[in-house]
Amino acid sequence: MNTLFDKIWDKHVVQIVDDGPTQLYIDRLYCHEVTSPQAFDGLRKRGLKCFRPKQIYCMPDHNTPTHDQDKPIEDSVSRKQVDTLERNAREFGLTHYGMLSPDNGIIHVVGPEKGLSLPGMTIVCGDSHTSTHGAMGAVAFGIGTSEVEMVMASQCILQQKPRSMRITINGTLQRGVTAKDVALYLMSQLTTSGATGYFVEYSGEVVRSLSMEGRLTLCNLSIEMGARGGFVAPDEVTFAYLKDKEYAPKGEAWEQAVAYWRTLKSGDDAVFDKELVFNAEDIEPRITYGTNPGMGIGISEAIPAEGDANFLKALNYMKFEPGERLLGKTVDYVFLGACTNGRIEDFRAFASIVKGRRKADHVVSWLVPGSWAVDRQIRQEGLDRVLSEAGFEIRQPGCSACLAMNDDKVPAGKLCLSTSNRNFEGRQGPGARTVLCSPLTAAAAAVTGVITDPRTLL
Repeated sequence: MNTLFDKIWDKHVVQIVDDGPTQLYIDRLYCHEVTSPQAFDGLRKRGLKCFRPKQIYCMPDHNTPTHDQDKPIEDSVSRKQVDTLERNAREFGLTHYGMLSPDNGIIHVVGPEKGLSLPGMTIVCGDSHTSTHGAMGAVAFGIGTSEVEMVMASQCILQQKPRSMRITINGTLQRGVTAKDVALYLMSQLTTSGATGYFVEYSGEVVRSLSMEGRLTLCNLSIEMGARGGFVAPDEVTFAYLKDKEYAPKGEAWEQAVAYWRTLKSGDDAVFDKELVFNAEDIEPRITYGTNPGMGIGISEAIPAEGDANFLKALNYMKFEPGERLLGKTVDYVFLGACTNGRIEDFRAFASIVKGRRKADHVVSWLVPGSWAVDRQIRQEGLDRVLSEAGFEIRQPGCSACLAMNDDKVPAGKLCLSTSNRNFEGRQGPGARTVLCSPLTAAAAAVTGVITDPRTLL
């Protein structure tokens, strides 16, 4: 019996090149402002149009400021990239959700929330965290700019078929442990290269119990284990999330779609190239201590006492010591957001900790919704009042401090507890030090001013 990955992949094969790659049909292409300009230029040089423009959606997110979006972007490079995307989308007849559009946000947040990403699809974008959309039960992966051009021109891509891996997580998560903690735990166990060459299917009691937001977080971080992508088989949680979404099927078409989506699962006798099993009881709130997402520990644990030269180099950059515990370390910045944790559930979690408390005076906080839709929901639920009373401000949607491509840069030497996906040297700004964590752990640090176990504040 085929795996779910095989089922979706095989259904999209146009042809297999002898001793070469597979020509794979792509259902949805997302474009943002950073990796698309050269692709559009390539089409122009060859006198080509987009083959199926209705299957391509464009949105600026990396370079967009998270304040004063009604004013011209101050940074000239960012302004040029954002403006170029709008111009290219208009010229090639593509749907474009620009800044201040009620549909704008981070492309990996907007796609699922609008029902543009659906079970059984193949989805690509010139961005590694396209794996996020796998939470919908889709085969979704990041591609390079030349491949973006290929999909624009033909709605197909040439790809070698990855191997399949299943990660099963059994049991029940402890109080205060989130999908982000699960992902950080998996990365520490597999390392950042442990899933290289694989597409990962997540399964087990823990995965089935996750909300769609939690699954999106888990799949988002698949790439940080080296995987080509990660996904979750669609189920009742998926269907409930998609019901009545703007681009989801309606009426009789909905019933037909759900009937098909129910078939999207690996058979009981499906054979995977690799299987791994983990237990929920082994997972506590997690934090990173180094300069890649796999260098992580449970929040109550100490940094390993010894390691290789890269380990020591990372600790030197982070200004930490081997064997040291991080609880109680002073925090300078807190960032809630990114395509990893910028959804409504993440803001609910953050607000649950800070409610009735106050932000530590010395902490700079950036709370950035993943989309304008998330922003609207925050206000509908009154979370904005909870956050404001605790001394926090909500910024405008965008990728923000996930990466140093906009105004939200952490200064050199400052320590930031971040709900984003990468903690590389300089990722949040030259010399910035990043500790990855969940929204609960970020909130705990924001109100105490130090790295704190969120379970003590629940």
